[in-house]
Amino acid sequence: MELDFEKSIVEIEAQLAELTKTPAGAAADPGAQAAALRQQLEETKKKVYAELTPWQTVQVARHPERPVFADYVTGMFGEFVELHGDRCFGDDPALRGGFATIGEHRVMLIGTEKGKTVEDRVKRNFGMANPEGYRKALRLMRLAEKYGIPVVSLVDTPAAYPGLEAEQRGQAEAIARNLTEMAMLRTPLVSVITGEGGSGGALGVAAGDVVLMLAHAIYSVIPPEGCAAILWRTADKAPEAAKALRITAPELLALEIIDEIVPEPPGGAHRNHDAIFEATRKAILKHLDRLTRMSVKKLLDKRFAKYARIGKFDSRRRSRH
Repeated sequence: MELDFEKSIVEIEAQLAELTKTPAGAAADPGAQAAALRQQLEETKKKVYAELTPWQTVQVARHPERPVFADYVTGMFGEFVELHGDRCFGDDPALRGGFATIGEHRVMLIGTEKGKTVEDRVKRNFGMANPEGYRKALRLMRLAEKYGIPVVSLVDTPAAYPGLEAEQRGQAEAIARNLTEMAMLRTPLVSVITGEGGSGGALGVAAGDVVLMLAHAIYSVIPPEGCAAILWRTADKAPEAAKALRITAPELLALEIIDEIVPEPPGGAHRNHDAIFEATRKAILKHLDRLTRMSVKKLLDKRFAKYARIGKFDSRRRSRH
């Protein structure tokens, strides 16, 4: 899939592909030409991705070739044993989890799953979880607490599913309960925003001791189209909404909503899965090594202080109206 702002990158990639197909001897020095094109390609990718607008970042975060939960399981974790069901209503394929290993750590891995093929995306509701998904996640977090192992959550969802049946089964209550329980969970919790971090659907599994965010991911209280529909009565204003919402990783780091940005390879995670797996793995392990050495009291105290700092009220900037 070619994004509008990636045309210069795609053109160089096409030239490079054509050059590699050229029979030997057809060009004076195809090796030198290929090397020059590769260097030009890397420089172009860096330049284009260094100047992304918030709306362009939204497009990258939603790229269909961007790694999904299943890719991270294969590329970063070992011995994944998936667990199913919330022991109340059923199993939600949009929110997956189970025991896994990363480095020397045994963890409870939880993540939203968008799927890859059309059929899989439909099955997994495009990553939009129902209440039973959040209740399953909570069951797994409590299991991790029982066995004293950390929780790692990977988040890539537009939002929690807003359907009527989801509301009837207590969507808001399920997310709210997860937030309450995560605040008191007596084991480390590392969350990673890998693509879209949409609304309460993301927060329901992302209130970690450390929140990491991929460089071209987004994290927002509402999708830009939803915000535009409310404020301007048209989704056409989504680019303006994306800018106003401050949903990019650098802006959220400055606001202390997230704790660290995981760099993506030139051209975005969708162009080099292995590179983003390695960068994400290193970031997770760094924080797991630190958090697992903390006492439970210190862990909970620091978690409380972290979230108490968010959204501080400045009395000097109160409206006079």
